[in-house]
Parts: sequence; structure tokens; C-alpha cells
Amino acid sequence: MRKQLLMLLGIFFITSQLMYSQGSPDYNGGFKVKFNEDESKYFRILSWAQMQGIYNTDVPDDVSHVGFKLKRARVLMFAQITPKFLILTHIGLNNLTSKSLSPTGKGEGSQIFLHDAWAQYQVAKNHTIGGGLHYFNGISRLNNQSTLNFLTLDNNRQSWSTLGLTDQFARHLGIFAKGKFGKLQYRVAINDVITNGLDMRLPEDVTGTTIYGGKRILGSADAGFAYAGYFEYNLLDQESNFLPFKVGTYLGGKRVFNIGAGFFYHPNGSVTVGDFGLIEEKNNVMLFAVDAFYDAPIGGNNAAITAYATFQSNDYGRDYLYSAYGTGSMFYTHVGYLFGGDKTKTRFQPYVSYGANSYDAVNDNRNVLGIGANMYMSGHNSKLTLEYKNQSYVNSTGSITLQAMIYL
Repeated sequence: MRKQLLMLLGIFFITSQLMYSQGSPDYNGGFKVKFNEDESKYFRILSWAQMQGIYNTDVPDDVSHVGFKLKRARVLMFAQITPKFLILTHIGLNNLTSKSLSPTGKGEGSQIFLHDAWAQYQVAKNHTIGGGLHYFNGISRLNNQSTLNFLTLDNNRQSWSTLGLTDQFARHLGIFAKGKFGKLQYRVAINDVITNGLDMRLPEDVTGTTIYGGKRILGSADAGFAYAGYFEYNLLDQESNFLPFKVGTYLGGKRVFNIGAGFFYHPNGSVTVGDFGLIEEKNNVMLFAVDAFYDAPIGGNNAAITAYATFQSNDYGRDYLYSAYGTGSMFYTHVGYLFGGDKTKTRFQPYVSYGANSYDAVNDNRNVLGIGANMYMSGHNSKLTLEYKNQSYVNSTGSITLQAMIYL
């Protein structure tokens, strides 16, 4: 066990030397094809991959403590022919492991699928409407988080609060509006929720239980649509809302302090089952959160601090509990410090995160502690992240993960 752990830690330092030459401090926004001299007409492509080596403490005797995972492999493309029109397409795969690989690459777990596909139109200065498979989510900043620039190894899982229940990997099919009034930014959406979500339990099998399957069980007339919104006030530098993906850490490149609030409302989204599999209650699902984000240079020599905190109230229906989701409340926070130094050279950013999740259905809380560090060879475009995570829920489990990321 100790030998395997030392091997994983050793890869952290060896890979840093191999990756350094592939990052570039001169990165200038991906591959961009310009159709005119003022660059108002263009086509842009971004690509990134995240590879992980994971050491798990709690595994059966016949299972190795060390495994590998292709966490993400993505390609994102968008184009504008005028400032008023934009179309975006985003494809890729997630969480590819030896268990989900298939002999010919055609298995369910190894398939590339559509993440985003939407078109939008600017109806007035700073105000846009659009529709498609989109990521203009409500609730909190972390429910709109970009996967390109995390502070921590990955997003707080409980903050993607509808993933797979009402959407396809945190993307809904619907219409949205986004924009800003001065320092206040907004995004709102009306979405047609997924029919066959993760919670596929049948009423006749779970007497006395709440199921998040209102649309499947009651029909689309009663439970077809969900409504979401997120609003944030930019107290210092103004963040871009050109795309929906929120930045995790700016590495001192901006001075940002935002206060936000958001919601998700799904009428008749879940049902509570009584005797003989009969529907006892129709529940309106209501999630609400408030959060604050601070990211700024500190001292001198390019040092920076990043901090985030959120409180979220989750009402999925009476005593709902399924996988990572449950009626109750959540508090989550993280903070990181970027050591100063030459931006063109390797820099380090240690961080800590903590999440506390309470569920009405059980007495046990889910507490998650993360301690890690980022090694930046070229900002987020070439970095390594090493993180220890401990989760206490029913029993205590721990893992150490090394992730290598290239983003071009």
C-alpha cells in the first residue's frame, strides 16, 4: 500500500517536468479563425483533457488501491457572424475508467456525447435570449462552474444539485435570458426536464418514499417544466457573462468580489408514495442558495487569494434521499493562496475545502474535507493538482488524487 502511494506521489513531480514544455504563457484564447479585420466575425475552438491517478483507502481486498481515470475530454466550439448572433457546440466524455471502457469503444460508458448546443440573439445592449441544450443554470456559482479553471481538484458534487435528476449532465433543454443592469448580472431559464432521470424507482417498490420522477410518473402536463435563475452583484471588477461558465480562480488576474443568490423550482417534480404504491403527495421541488466569491491579488509579486462560500437549502420533497441528493441543507466553502512569482514559471497554490450536508431523512451528516495544491506550469492551460479528500457519511473514506490537465 505504501509503495503504491509513493508511486502516485512520484508521478506528481515527474509529470510536472514532462508537461512544462506543453504549456504556454502566451496562450491567447484557443484556436481562433477570424473572418474580418476587426475580429467581429470569427470561429473559435477550445480543447482540454484531465487525466487522474487515484489512490483509494476503502476498497475490497481483491481491488487495487490505485486506479486511473480520464476525468474529462472535451471540445468546445462557438462562432459569431455578427455581435448579435452566437452559436455554441460542446462535445466530450466524462469519467472513463477501465470498467467503462469497451472493446470497440461503443459501450455506454465510453461514448462521446453532446454537452451543450445552443444559439443566442442579442435583443438589446447587455441583454441576450437563447435556447437549446444549455448551461445557464440557477442556484449558485458552483452550479454554473467551468471545468477549465477549478480552484479545487473538481467541483463540489452536491452543488451540481440537479445533475441527472432533471437534466443531461447539468445541461437543460430550454430557453434562457442573460444580461446585466450595471453591476447586477442575471441569468434565468425555463427548461423542459428530462423524463428518465437518475431516480428510476417505481412507486410500487418504495412505499413511504419520495421519488424524484414527477414528469415520468405524473406526465409532462403536471411536471414538465422547471424554472431557474441566478443573480450576482459585482462589487469590484466586472466578470464576463459572455458564456455561462463561471471561473473558479483568476490567479490574481482580476479583483473580484461578488455576492449572489439563485433558485431552482420544479412544480410537482417529486412524488411521495403511500400504501399500495399510490401517490400520497405531489411535491414542488425548491432549491435556493446564497453565495459569495472573492478573488484578488494580495501583497506583491503576483500572489493571490481565492475564497468562496455558499449556503443552500434543498427541498426535493418530504425526506427525499437518493445518492448525492437529499432534502436538507448544505454549507460549502473553499479558500486557496497562490504563491507569488514569475508568471512564466512554475507556481504553487495550496487550498482547503469543506462541505457539510444535512439530510432530513437520516441523522448522519455528510462531511467532506479536501486538502490539496495546484502546480501551474502555464496558468490553467498546463497544471497538476494533488488532493486528499476525506468523506464522513455512514463510514469514513479517503482518497488521494493526482490530476494532470492540458487546456488549449
